[in-house]
Amino acid sequence: MHERDMSDFILKNGEKLRYEDTGAGEETVVMLHGWTSTRKVFASALPAISRAARCITFDFRGHGDSRRANRDTVTLDTLAGDLDELIRGLGLHDITLLGWSMGAAVALSYASAYGCGSLRQLILCDMTPRLLNGGDWTLGLDREKLTRADTLEEIEADLFPLFRRFSAETIPKLAGIPDVLLWLPLKRRLAACDEGVLASLAFSMKETDLRPCVEEITVPVTYFYAVPGSLFSPALADWYGAHVKTPFRSVAFPHSTHILIREHPRRFAREVIRALDREGGGP
Repeated sequence: MHERDMSDFILKNGEKLRYEDTGAGEETVVMLHGWTSTRKVFASALPAISRAARCITFDFRGHGDSRRANRDTVTLDTLAGDLDELIRGLGLHDITLLGWSMGAAVALSYASAYGCGSLRQLILCDMTPRLLNGGDWTLGLDREKLTRADTLEEIEADLFPLFRRFSAETIPKLAGIPDVLLWLPLKRRLAACDEGVLASLAFSMKETDLRPCVEEITVPVTYFYAVPGSLFSPALADWYGAHVKTPFRSVAFPHSTHILIREHPRRFAREVIRALDREGGGP
């Protein structure tokens, strides 16, 4: 296993993304973090995975060590374009593309816009292809009854209440803690990101419907989800199974919340390695 290499990847517009290149092996895993998170969300699982494969982690624009990469409006499509630049710039191929939360939405956006030619398989972690419920779609965020206009008004008004609510949904034990005790730590968390980018991405995620992308995937798919603490219905795993046209496998993580990676890093690493060991990533 080679030593961890941390560097800046220069995008074509001159912005810099901080990335780490860790591990060695015939397989390559590119890991995509979630909204308001950073590449460090994978830190506890990374040592085990990097013993089996080369691992690429990086901070999205406006997040962590890439927070100053905040030029223009940033959407899921923007992040998918950055991912394409990174994959081509590092000469990566036959990739296992793993996305958690918003990172899974970026993975789907990438597959839709750029195809699956550079991919071996997809691992999607606890994320719906459509956040807003409506019509016959009930597998988005359970609480969401918002219209597009309501969503934009909420995000533009103040990002902190949205982040406070998201944090409580992600980590249920925070729901009972008074705001006065959470204000400072949550503000520090927000300070590690660019709030303009976060607001733009929050709106982009709520506006985007990635359901058509799922049926366009041409590589095997694995779906990890938390039980009972997912942000989404467990029926979402069945929906993916019915709409993915390639080999599909779902993996439940019992006694988990949305942050299953940090709660069960050993199990997470084992399941990623299990997917790597399967021929073509299939079941």
